[in-house]
Parts: sequence; C-alpha cells; structure tokens
Amino acid sequence: MPRRVLTGRVTSDKMDKTITVLVDRRIMHPLYKKFIRRSKKYAAHDEDNVCKTGDLVRIVECAPISKRKTWTLVERNGSVIGDAEAESAAIVESLAAPAA
Repeated sequence: MPRRVLTGRVTSDKMDKTITVLVDRRIMHPLYKKFIRRSKKYAAHDEDNVCKTGDLVRIVECAPISKRKTWTLVERNGSVIGDAEAESAAIVESLAAPAA
C-alpha cells in the first residue's frame, strides 16, 4: 500500500525534533455543492530541526514514532531533506510519474 504524502505549512517548531504541520484541503459540500475549506494539524518528525514556522513542507506517512507522530519530513520549501533523500526521491518520482 503506498504511503500518503501531504503538503502543508509549519505552524509550530517549539518541540525537539517535531513540527506541527497545518494541512488545508478543499471539499465540496454534498448538498449545497459549494467548496469549503477543511484543515487538520499533523505532528511530523524533523530529525535535524531545520524547519521554522511558516515553511512550506511535504510530509510522508511512516511507522509510528510516538503516540501522535506517524509522519516524517521529506521536503522543506522545495528542497529534499538529507536523511530521507534517497527514500523521498523515489516517493516524489512515483507521484510525479504518470500511471501506466
């Protein structure tokens, strides 16, 4: 089963090796057919503490690291993060490649 990849904005970097990422999505209301915004916060693992509040990041699903953390940082402002470079490059390429 493929891992989910989400893009969002960092809202907090106060914890050690953890960031809080706000992910926005737009859904259509089932009755009124109007697009509405839904958002959710995820705790993601940031091994090197490189992210700051306001960064645009991409996170990928992983095995549970703690009670709330099941996401790992992959990209920060468009650049791939060091440790996850090889793994994330394969994931990003698989997302960008059209399905055959």
